[in-house]
Amino acid sequence: MSGAQTPPIRVSLVDDQDLIRAGFRMILAVEDGIEVVAESADGGAAIAAARDHRPDIVLMDVQMPVMDGIEATSRIVAELPETKVVILTTFDSDEYLFESLQAGASGFLLKNSDPDDLVSAIRSVFDGHALLAPEVTSRVISRFARAPGPVMRDDNRIADLTERERDVLVLMARGLSNSEIAADLVLGEATVKTHVSRVLMKLDVRDRVQAVVTAYESGLVAPNAGG
Repeated sequence: MSGAQTPPIRVSLVDDQDLIRAGFRMILAVEDGIEVVAESADGGAAIAAARDHRPDIVLMDVQMPVMDGIEATSRIVAELPETKVVILTTFDSDEYLFESLQAGASGFLLKNSDPDDLVSAIRSVFDGHALLAPEVTSRVISRFARAPGPVMRDDNRIADLTERERDVLVLMARGLSNSEIAADLVLGEATVKTHVSRVLMKLDVRDRVQAVVTAYESGLVAPNAGG
């Protein structure tokens, strides 16, 4: 008899379109190690479902009745820090993208993604990685460049980073992968992973996405400075 089986990744689906939820449910139903534990058609119901079922991952639509996905994401992340939210998007709104990041989303998934990409995204976020593709990063940078008002520049968390950790964070904010950062800084990829982990710990952020947001909000990285 084999040892204890690893618990499945628990997923909650949130979308006001029944067909989209049904499609995702069918894709995930045949995957080993993934279990859909809840479904909701609006943000308010999504929060209640998250409280009841404590999912590992919430796939969250943005535009929904009663409460939108951005507000729901903010509340779920604040109340249930172990639950990670992935925004379902068509990338048709920079404002939604930016606001979702600030609300605490761990990444984005295209609604028309291939089934394999959906499954890979869920496993990746569960393992602590963030879904922040270079094209997403560039749009976040553009949004920061257009943002009015002064940028916060006195973040003590940034001051706690070593020079090398700052270098790594700057390159993360430019959308580089760990392997690309390693090549740029002439480091081993394992060393870069260690630096990234320390950056996340010192910044007290959930994942790579939130680290990038912090880099811009703190003024460490200027939107128009190279890249």
